[in-house]
Amino acid sequence: MSTAADATVRELMLVMPRLVGRAKRTPPPEQLRDLDLAPRHLSLLSLLVLDGAMTVSELAGKLGVAPTTVSLLVGDLSRKGVLERREDDTDRRRRIVDISAAGRPAIVEWLSPGARAWRHALAPLTDEQRRMFVDTLLRYEQAVQPSGDDR
Repeated sequence: MSTAADATVRELMLVMPRLVGRAKRTPPPEQLRDLDLAPRHLSLLSLLVLDGAMTVSELAGKLGVAPTTVSLLVGDLSRKGVLERREDDTDRRRRIVDISAAGRPAIVEWLSPGARAWRHALAPLTDEQRRMFVDTLLRYEQAVQPSGDDR
């Protein structure tokens, strides 16, 4: 006997591969194609596009990874000219990370369709429903994540 939950699982098992497939078929802009960007790079770039410049510690907190992991990602993308680090005007000991002026247009153009699609999909939901949706995706991510994988 199939339950309503089973029907929902079935539907999600069909839609998730399509979503992943579409995401993989969205090529990065020409300027970024040779950079060998991984999903964790995209998460970091998305945060910087949506939330603006921030410190490595702030990025690490929002990404849920260690600051050393973010430092490695930032170093990699800085060497490739995608990110830049600058002194914090209020505390010269802190370094602020941001997308480089040269890289920003291509990154914004690449990530904007996904942000628009999420806004469209989430628009009819209440704040509580949006939170439940995100929490559900996070629980799913946790359940399928191999042990020891830090994203």
